Amino acid sequence: MLKTREKVGLLRHGCILLSLSLLSSSVGLAQSELNLRQLRDEFAHPPADCRIMMRWWWFGPAITKDEIKAELEEMKSAGIGGVEIATLYPLALDDPPTGFRNLPFLSDEHIDALRFAAAEARELGLRVDITLGSGWPFGGPHIPVTQAAGSMRIETVAIASGAQSVSVPSITSGEHLEAIFLVPGSPEALALQDGKQIQEPVVKDGRLQLPQGLKPPSVAVFFISSRTGMTVKRPAVGAEGFVLDHYDKNAIETHLRAVGDRLMSAFGDHPPYAVFSDSLEDYGSDWTPELLRGFQQRRGYDLAPHLLALIGDAGPETSAVRHDWGKTLTELANEHYLQPLHAWARQHHTLLRSQTYGFPPVTLSSNQFEDLPEGEGKATLSMWRQFSDTRWAASAGHLFGRPVISSETWTWLHSPAFRATPLDMKAEADLHFLQGINQLVGHGWPYSPASAGEPGWRMYAAGAFNVHNPWWFAMPDFTAYLQRVSFMLRQGKPANDVALLLPNDDAWASFTVEGQSSSAVTTKTGFNTRGKDVSIDESMSELLGRNVIPQILDAGFDLDFIDGDAIDSLGIRYPVLILPSVERIPLATYLKIEQYAKRGGTVIATRRLPSTAPGLLNSSSESQQIHEISQRLFRDTGAVGHFVENDDDLGRVLATRQKPDMILSPSAPEIGFIHRKLDTGDLYFIANTANHPVQAQAMFRDAKNYAENWDPFTGKSSPIPNPAKLDFTLQPYESRLIVFTNSAGEAESGWVSDSHSKEIDLSQDWKLTFSGLNRTISMGKLHSWSEEEPFKYYSGQVRYTKTIDIPADPISGKSVVLDFGEGTPVPKPDPLPTFNMRAYMEGPVREAAEIYVNGQRAGVVWHPPYSVDLTEWLRPGKNELTIVVGNTAINSLAGQSLPDYRLLNDRYGERFVPQGMDDLQPLPSGIVGPLRLRVFTRHRQ
Repeated sequence: MLKTREKVGLLRHGCILLSLSLLSSSVGLAQSELNLRQLRDEFAHPPADCRIMMRWWWFGPAITKDEIKAELEEMKSAGIGGVEIATLYPLALDDPPTGFRNLPFLSDEHIDALRFAAAEARELGLRVDITLGSGWPFGGPHIPVTQAAGSMRIETVAIASGAQSVSVPSITSGEHLEAIFLVPGSPEALALQDGKQIQEPVVKDGRLQLPQGLKPPSVAVFFISSRTGMTVKRPAVGAEGFVLDHYDKNAIETHLRAVGDRLMSAFGDHPPYAVFSDSLEDYGSDWTPELLRGFQQRRGYDLAPHLLALIGDAGPETSAVRHDWGKTLTELANEHYLQPLHAWARQHHTLLRSQTYGFPPVTLSSNQFEDLPEGEGKATLSMWRQFSDTRWAASAGHLFGRPVISSETWTWLHSPAFRATPLDMKAEADLHFLQGINQLVGHGWPYSPASAGEPGWRMYAAGAFNVHNPWWFAMPDFTAYLQRVSFMLRQGKPANDVALLLPNDDAWASFTVEGQSSSAVTTKTGFNTRGKDVSIDESMSELLGRNVIPQILDAGFDLDFIDGDAIDSLGIRYPVLILPSVERIPLATYLKIEQYAKRGGTVIATRRLPSTAPGLLNSSSESQQIHEISQRLFRDTGAVGHFVENDDDLGRVLATRQKPDMILSPSAPEIGFIHRKLDTGDLYFIANTANHPVQAQAMFRDAKNYAENWDPFTGKSSPIPNPAKLDFTLQPYESRLIVFTNSAGEAESGWVSDSHSKEIDLSQDWKLTFSGLNRTISMGKLHSWSEEEPFKYYSGQVRYTKTIDIPADPISGKSVVLDFGEGTPVPKPDPLPTFNMRAYMEGPVREAAEIYVNGQRAGVVWHPPYSVDLTEWLRPGKNELTIVVGNTAINSLAGQSLPDYRLLNDRYGERFVPQGMDDLQPLPSGIVGPLRLRVFTRHRQ
């Protein structure tokens, strides 16, 4: 037994430990409260680097310093935080009498304009990025044909019976004959499995000498290392030329010397924040002259004897050969394009922002060779529920520790240009946020001189988000919303539960060459008249299937993509890994997955189990080991993996293995969320992507003792009474930020309005002043001003004025809200268009309203709920109510003739075709009613 003194000593020691524990807990709690207070303050006034950016199109480039300065100041005042300068095609001819001139790309005048823009932006506190070229992809007059984008040209020549020779296709500059095969059959029906390579072809006087005893019918198949012939799309004056070869390090080095270094000279000692590489749209580029040599070094065998596999079924080794070829293309793009580009950026003390997807076939892990990964929306309402390049970029940022992840936003929003509304913009922006994006780059801001008139210049196939939109006064309110959400989505760390494996190896195995044929002696080919562009991300929708991602989301989880290279280098840092119908997987990667499962990670395979080792060499022995791992992991007694034969069962199985992060009752697939782990608790961004209200009860796995609603429009926070089960109604396209903590915060208790109210109808007797026409009319009952013939084609701002008499009694101690009414849902097409995303909602005010009471600005209305609280502005008695309404520029465009680009095209060639500009019709405009003052009794929460 312990002596009394010993007992007392232990008791005292225990008390000391308990006291220290309580003290530590108290200190931790105090620190948490301090951090939360600081975060709340920063949320109310977020840092400038969270503001959106704009892609600033310089057309021509025909720019002047006065206009550059004016447009930068306009962006600053609208809450835009920076620009990405992108130089495109000319929109007008030089005009010596007026001094209008298109400056040659990279000329001294162009560089001087860049220098001026950079200095002005710096003075205004704006970020400046610059695209390392003109148009896209990179290239130009400095790229010789020997460094132009490469492709395999395939020519088939039918061999006449008894012929001793056939003509060899013409080989031009930049081309090289790689191999010749003799294949039984006809050009329309090649028996590729029986084809034989001519090991030492003999060519005399341009004719291939044929071996004796060749059985008809036969075809000579020529594989020629060639060039795609693709030239830079939408180039500025003087930037025309071939697209560079993304597999040739010499090509990007040539480009950086000629273009990159020249552009950097405009920035002097103040380099741009980042240089930009646009989406890799190097269509048809599937070859490079040094590919055979690089293939031999990387894959360990000669590709030449197996080239027939790239154009069709050449036997059981076909898929393995294609895989090795595709993987080699990826490695060459990484090592000969992305890595040199990234190294160059660092040498110039700037960051590389890159849209690393498309063609050539870069992978998710290729994003490690950049500082700022960037996605791009396909601009459909469902893009967040399917494979997208936006989630691809966000996943790469999460995997490789890139905390700021941007996205090209509004690329195809509600075409044509100037049709998009602020609500359209919010609806799409929230889709990017739901996929993990926290920096928006608007697409875009067209530079437009005064000589262009109204509504000014616009890009041929994109939105136009500048001051020429009549609703522009709502932009600061909108950009403040985007800034606060972007800021919050940079806090803490992503809390996604699921890693979805991208089957890169299956994608590589599906690649084929385009099979282009240009020889006059060639007839139809039997293998493929065009083939398929070699792209990893473009292959994913088909490989993943349509149901896997919706099943994960609807089960209450969020996800990141992952690929085999990331697993090999980083491991698996997610609770759940899903293998979506994966057939091929490297043995080393699969062994890591097996070890992950044995350590407690959840592995779920759908539709089929991995069964094949990718690649030609060692595939037989390694495939057997792949099969054995699948058996151990999913089939044996006590197997820890889970196999789901039907994707429709994935969500149910997933929810039995991992507690859902957020569950809605009733279920609402239109509601999406993002969850981030904070030092002070947990953050959820929740958005309604539907055009109708959604009522639901939300249960959060990581709910804490306290919860607050952080309003991204006002920067204010308010407590949530029951954080465990949160009942809410989300208006169409509404979004919220919810913060959970274990300590009571300092959020203000907000006012809650009762459901019953008194209404005052304001739909009658308004005076309307048309700012652009200097004309005032009376409107007896509110309706669209475009219904009035004199104003049918009017685009601009209209000032609505009315004197209202407010009795003291109805508003004393109450809340008074100006209510424009509900919006009208617009039927959504089925299927949704791949492009031309929009909010399927027409508001009761078209398209934004700025409200003034007695000369004081009370707020702006442009999204549901279409109302503004006037309580603090109204006074008993007479009040002057003014509502400034702006529509879109479409009405004025509908009343104008389209620009005549004939002479411009004659001078520079047709570099663009305006899209969606035919048959424009004026749109409803203004307050369409009814308009009411609603008086609520209210109480504190």
